[in-house]
Amino acid sequence: MSLDGKLLARAKDRLDRRRRENEEAQARRRETAYARDPDIRDIDRQLRNSALEAISAAISSGGDPQQALEEIRDRNLSLQEERALKLAACGLPGDYLNDRYICPKCRDTGYNGTKLCSCLLELYSQEQKKELSGLLKLGEETFDSFDLDLYDDKPDPDTGISPRNYMETVFEYCLQYARRFSADSANLFMWGGTGLGKTFLSTCIAKVVAERGFSVVYDTAASVFSKYEEEKFSKNQEGAQAASQVHRMENCDLLIVDDLGTEFSTAFVTSALYTLINNRLTSGRKTIFSSNLTMKELSSRYSAPIMSRLQGEYYVLRFYGSDIRLKKKGKR
Repeated sequence: MSLDGKLLARAKDRLDRRRRENEEAQARRRETAYARDPDIRDIDRQLRNSALEAISAAISSGGDPQQALEEIRDRNLSLQEERALKLAACGLPGDYLNDRYICPKCRDTGYNGTKLCSCLLELYSQEQKKELSGLLKLGEETFDSFDLDLYDDKPDPDTGISPRNYMETVFEYCLQYARRFSADSANLFMWGGTGLGKTFLSTCIAKVVAERGFSVVYDTAASVFSKYEEEKFSKNQEGAQAASQVHRMENCDLLIVDDLGTEFSTAFVTSALYTLINNRLTSGRKTIFSSNLTMKELSSRYSAPIMSRLQGEYYVLRFYGSDIRLKKKGKR
């Protein structure tokens, strides 16, 4: 599992802000206590100095420093009891000046040893959702809200299978794909006519996979290739931003490209698509393409090396039925 560096930096910034706010609150509590009883400030000073005394005793003692350390510990306990009594006399709780960490597990550092703490991963997950929400219409697109009743339950005369039964299988595959996503998952190619649920289900997959901590990028084909063009031909700040976005697309755990085949077809776009597909296959990172075009129609747009990879390295999910968007309108 790889984390998006840009999103992780945002999460760390949020953690730093939380830590600073917490430290400022702690400082305000100290000033409140010191104003009510100046002796509490002196007790805190003695407690801070005792830590240095403990280190000095452990290093400089010619013999066993244990006795000195025990004396310092006993004095500390006595000072803490005295402070608690003075705080109580001021109408404040005895633990009013104790350190209060937002996350006791990592003490607000974001790390447990060398591993990211769950508090930082949660902030990362929130940043991931924000990033996706810029492209997805976050709202009703969840697996629970996917309505199979919108598909016709009348068996097809040729196959004997109804669109509803067929799409139930597609739905279950997408659900399990999202729940079990890993480095061993398949690359997917979703195709079928407009309004059959490709975007809806790919959105659901993006949400679930992102919630599980994987880095996910979701974008339309037209937008993806415009970023490649900006990276190649822009020399200003836009080019640098596009380069960062291209790097994210090529290196995220799961890239979802919607509406392949709707972008303006040029030699540059074909080259960019080959680069994107090949780089992600080589690195073992997973990609989902959706398209209204069949493989045969795509073959007329893209080069043989691209089609060879799409046909040989992607699991094809066909979406079947009639436009369910029209049926949704009728239900309103």
